[in-house]
Amino acid sequence: MSDNRAQFLDRAAALRDAFDRSFAEPLPPDPPPFADLLAIRIGTEPYALRLCEIAGLFADRKITPIASRVPALLGIVGHHGAIVPVYDLHVLLEHRAVDATRWLATAADTPVAFAFAAQEGQLRCRPDAIVPHQSDGPARRHAREFIRIADLVRPIVDLGAVIAELRRQVPAKLNAANLNMEEC
Repeated sequence: MSDNRAQFLDRAAALRDAFDRSFAEPLPPDPPPFADLLAIRIGTEPYALRLCEIAGLFADRKITPIASRVPALLGIVGHHGAIVPVYDLHVLLEHRAVDATRWLATAADTPVAFAFAAQEGQLRCRPDAIVPHQSDGPARRHAREFIRIADLVRPIVDLGAVIAELRRQVPAKLNAANLNMEEC
């Protein structure tokens, strides 16, 4: 009986020492942070959207057309009890408009949605895979960063810059309720 008790006490002491040592050891390094992106196509060109800038992604939502002087405005859609304007991302990035836009991405910070024809899945990369780009090209003014995955380079659309541009473009006389955006 005393051998069992001695083994038990030795085992308890070893566990206690291991527990105490675990607090004295340095913490393991944090895993590298990742950037999560949504791979999309605008026309025939690959692009990406940052998932942190998107509140939702929807397929085949019915867009109700409305009259507007803003060429990129496709119409409105009901989203979580609100009426949200839908803009054609192809037109905003100065590509040819497409007949059918299947996908809608709603912005995280502004009640607005962006329509595009094709999504190609989610990407996860290390932040060092994202590189800045200083091009002044018309389609690139809203894509100041690029991601290279395998042999494909994708511009990353800055939705904040796109929304800021929309606010500058929206004529002051348009009804802000139809656009669900503040007048600037």
